[in-house]
Amino acid sequence: MAEKQLFPVFDVPEIGGTAKPEREHYRPSVYFDFATGDFKRDGANRMVGATGKEAYMQWCMKVTATERDAFLAYSTRIGTEMEYAAAQPDHASVEASVERTVTEALMVNPKTEYVRGFSFSWEGTTLHVTYRVKGRDMDEIVLSLLVNTA
Repeated sequence: MAEKQLFPVFDVPEIGGTAKPEREHYRPSVYFDFATGDFKRDGANRMVGATGKEAYMQWCMKVTATERDAFLAYSTRIGTEMEYAAAQPDHASVEASVERTVTEALMVNPKTEYVRGFSFSWEGTTLHVTYRVKGRDMDEIVLSLLVNTA
């Protein structure tokens, strides 16, 4: 005689082939004007839109300009440690610290493929840094920043 069970038993069907994930697209945003420190506006005072790739480029610029742990609005993963880098005792140490912190800050975004090609030039106590960033499905972009070590 068949044994009676308290809970029903059934076979779990196998799931078919894995679905191919959708291609990641860059989301458009509002264009930020770094010269004025505000969003860019047109003649009718409406905010100007930025394409997804422009928004990614601006995100890269904002992240490298933000000091890590300086603002409560951002998590501890967002930003760079430029104050620490600038406080290093010699030029080689400053350059290595800047390269490390910029690379770490930009690689937080899963759409960043790589950060490389750093070049440094000193003008007194100011360090001019140029580097290349490659996002998925886009060409390399060249970005630069200034680090004041005084």
